[in-house]
Amino acid sequence: MSIPTTQQAWVEERRGSPSESLRLRTDWPVPTTLGSGEVLVKVHACGLNPAGYKIMGFFPDFIRGRPIPSGMDLSGVIIDANDTEYSNGDQIYGFMSLGLCHDTKQGALSEYLRIPTTHFVLRPPTVTPLEAAGICMVSLTAYTALVELAQVEVGQTVFVYGASSGVGLAAVRIAKSLGAKVVASASGKNETLVRGVGADEFIDYTTRPIHETLLADPPSPKFNIIFESVGLSDPSLYTHSPTYLAPNGVFVSNGPFPKDTSVPELWNAVKTIVAVCTPRWLGGVPRRWILVTDIYSKAKLDATQALAAQGALNLPIDTVFDFKDVIDGYVKQMTKRARGKIVVRVESTA
Repeated sequence: MSIPTTQQAWVEERRGSPSESLRLRTDWPVPTTLGSGEVLVKVHACGLNPAGYKIMGFFPDFIRGRPIPSGMDLSGVIIDANDTEYSNGDQIYGFMSLGLCHDTKQGALSEYLRIPTTHFVLRPPTVTPLEAAGICMVSLTAYTALVELAQVEVGQTVFVYGASSGVGLAAVRIAKSLGAKVVASASGKNETLVRGVGADEFIDYTTRPIHETLLADPPSPKFNIIFESVGLSDPSLYTHSPTYLAPNGVFVSNGPFPKDTSVPELWNAVKTIVAVCTPRWLGGVPRRWILVTDIYSKAKLDATQALAAQGALNLPIDTVFDFKDVIDGYVKQMTKRARGKIVVRVESTA
């Protein structure tokens, strides 16, 4: 196939909300030079993640390296295998990590990109391009939390807070596939969704603060792992955890990230930092707290690919947006009312 010299790409041009930051460029250059171990991919679909709009709104232009195409999760087809172990026509999905985006000045919300073989895997034939586009970031985050950090074991009980989020749904799937019991918490309207991916028990966190529910009716036996999947800024779930988290258990957090810059939210974040940094001998919480940080490695990508091939990462898709409607996709994601992944169809036949 002939490869054009320019392409369409959603480019971050300034810091701000997606509507302020993004512009659909039709003149963005298609990569023409591939380095050793890189392939050229025609993108089929891109998964949107909350990290996308948070990066747009947080990082100054000079740190982010704007203008730069946005997006991290993708599926596509190799159109130039560049003497690697792969072949033209191989169907893949992959992850453009923040560092890789910065170094190559690329993003997944493009029609074409060059990507090293360390950052993608073959797409299992049982997974569609749209499904694959939503796998990487959420599954890598959940896998890092549960397998690498918490070291979940068969028969343990895992409590997932924010289980209807993309990361939360992946966490439920992964924990169940590894033989754990899962107690999940989300809004009551999402109970069917969360139970549908495998949760054994469900707690509605909208009736009252979740720590109050757990204090009033603590589990027996106590949880082995608590995974707070949404970046909760309020430290209460952690500070009260000795009542419902086993003494040798672990509290894994995907935050804390304040919802906004209001005084209460910033103060909650400060309280969380103080709570996790205060040693036990000074009255600190006698439970281990771990932050999810470095989610990417090729080994973890391979491990989650194996889970996907087994059907253990079948995640529901809330909405598929056309490429021209990326900003609408982010608007929906920012409402926090999506019930599953939000995916952008880049190639019309995907």
